[in-house]
Amino acid sequence: MTRFHLNLKVADLEKSREFYSHLFGAEPAVVKPDYVKWMLDDPFINFSIEPGTGDTGIAHVGLQAENPDELRAIYDRVQDAAGPRFEEGETTCCYASSEKNWTSDPDGVIWEAFHTEGQVTHYGKVPEMGKMSDPTSCCLS
Repeated sequence: MTRFHLNLKVADLEKSREFYSHLFGAEPAVVKPDYVKWMLDDPFINFSIEPGTGDTGIAHVGLQAENPDELRAIYDRVQDAAGPRFEEGETTCCYASSEKNWTSDPDGVIWEAFHTEGQVTHYGKVPEMGKMSDPTSCCLS
């Protein structure tokens, strides 16, 4: 089953961590100095927060596949949607080793499609969104 993903940029990571822990009635699954993530079953979401560098709010949304076959099906739907695409492939980001690609909707909302293969001890890197077929319509903040 595909899990919805939402990543927010926040002004105060600790205040937001406390707020969302109470809101979800659950402690985060991952807590790092620059990243906090909840893997919730109700609602079925991968919800993460990071410090904002100026702007706060939605950084990106996504669909997290449970396995490579499910990810391929999501990739096919991304292709059918005909938005700009950046096929990142294997990467390390957000303390996880994953396979990813990116797109944006007609209003510029960034969407990530990914399958996580395992956790790592470092944040990793931010993708080079300029490699998308239309780099002006999609970028990470």
